[in-house]
Amino acid sequence: MPGGRLTEQDRRQIASGLAAGLDYAEIARQVGRPTSTVTREVARNGGPVGYRADVAQRATRQRARRRIATAPQELPTSTFGRDDETVREFAEHFAALMVDSGLPRMAARVLATLFTTDSGSATAAELTRRLRVSPASISKAVAYLDRLEVIRRAREGRRDHYVVDDNVWFTAWSDSARTTNRWAEAAERGAEIFGATTPVGERLEHMGLFFARLGRDIAGGPVDTAAGEHALTVVAALVHAGTPLTPEQLAAALDWPLDQVTSALHDAVHHPDLADPVALHRNKSGAFSVVARPDRLTTAQRRRLARSAS
Repeated sequence: MPGGRLTEQDRRQIASGLAAGLDYAEIARQVGRPTSTVTREVARNGGPVGYRADVAQRATRQRARRRIATAPQELPTSTFGRDDETVREFAEHFAALMVDSGLPRMAARVLATLFTTDSGSATAAELTRRLRVSPASISKAVAYLDRLEVIRRAREGRRDHYVVDDNVWFTAWSDSARTTNRWAEAAERGAEIFGATTPVGERLEHMGLFFARLGRDIAGGPVDTAAGEHALTVVAALVHAGTPLTPEQLAAALDWPLDQVTSALHDAVHHPDLADPVALHRNKSGAFSVVARPDRLTTAQRRRLARSAS
């Protein structure tokens, strides 16, 4: 069910979707899970190229068996000979950086405290003593962080521990990508309302193109040299063919394993700068073709070019 733990069958579906070159949103719809759950699952278990359902399932079982180390009563920071006051100052500075990025101050202080504690976990009572604030302030902060999915609640004996999530920065990165995409969608909608050839419409369209490109750059992440070369090879193959080809047809033509082709197609789609100024387009039958990258030209420029060609 949505929101619950991923099952082994879910992981097989995710692996199949990645092999087919589907994006995370489409895979999430097929599995019936939030897109953030799928992106976090893939990032945690080898990435889009290295993800394997059986390996991910075993890793999840191992994490589930791992017991959370019980946090000391006063959350001492001098276990390794550190100076408590120096560590507290760093945690406050760390929290201030998060506040500057938009995180509420108390939530930032709680997250910084968990992050700078060796166990990475603490009870609400321990956080209250450490930060010298009211239990209500801690309760509100951990609820906020739990909604963001950067910490999780775990039962240890009779007490709940709040644990900093291993993928806290990946979650923040994903949130940034979603926000950027929302800006792009709003600007594109505004350009349609005002008309792409009007001054307001052109201004909004340029804004939408900028945020769309930024969102793709954030969502794409890094790609290694070998993977980039493979992606460029499939793009070149499609340009040479001049007709849409399925992954199976590309694999046969290039004499590559199918999984190498699907990985290369995935990288070419999700790292558009690799193939700039062209991009890959996948039709309803699952075949890929090469098209002009849509964010290189505005609507007005495309219309003028169409008139020049006619």
